[in-house]
Amino acid sequence: MNRRDAAGLAGSAGLGAWTVLGVLTMVVVGGGGAPLGLDDGLLSWSVAHRPDVAPALARGLTATGTGVIPYVLAVLAGVVMVRTARRRLLAAALCTACLGVGQALRYGVMELIHRARPPRDGWATHASGWAFPSGHTTTAALTAGLLIVALSLRAPRGGTALGVAVGCWGLLVGLTRVYLGVHWFTDVVGGWLFAVGWLGVCLCAAACWLPTSFLSDSPHPAARPTEEDHAPQNPGRRGRSRPA
Repeated sequence: MNRRDAAGLAGSAGLGAWTVLGVLTMVVVGGGGAPLGLDDGLLSWSVAHRPDVAPALARGLTATGTGVIPYVLAVLAGVVMVRTARRRLLAAALCTACLGVGQALRYGVMELIHRARPPRDGWATHASGWAFPSGHTTTAALTAGLLIVALSLRAPRGGTALGVAVGCWGLLVGLTRVYLGVHWFTDVVGGWLFAVGWLGVCLCAAACWLPTSFLSDSPHPAARPTEEDHAPQNPGRRGRSRPA
């Protein structure tokens, strides 16, 4: 896939995700933040199905979607994407910036929407702030997306299984927020959509603005062969004059 196609695909995916997010946001705001669709049913199921070990496992998994872990994984994604030290430093910085700016934008949307969380009597972990879109969900999904992109660039075949595992981690972090009772399911869906939208914007910008040689294995573009390189070599004629 060439750069123009990659930029177009990433931009289309991002625009599509944010369009759906915009519709969902209008529905949430129009309903005054009240639960929608499956929200009540999934929350009731989660509260009723919490054996002793499951909430502890869910809390452990949900903790990986915030704090330092996503940033370490974002740096790892940048390191995997390229193979020279200088480019690895830049790629790691770009991935970290993508994650950090995405979190800041998501926080701004959350403060703007002001959606209340589910009732506290169903919480199985600590939570703070407003609900929509889910912060843990957005952070984990965005981090997973960066890792999957890195794996697809450097191991397009052998990295499939690892990419699926990373994608499952990103999805499960969001689902733990519902299971632990601190988010409505539509908060989680909003987080997923926000992450896809922002990642699409970042990938489109990278495909348009980064030099073509950034992801290549060699630090410099290959030199073009000269006419002498293409000239036929005939050792038997070396030193002889061309006949008149």
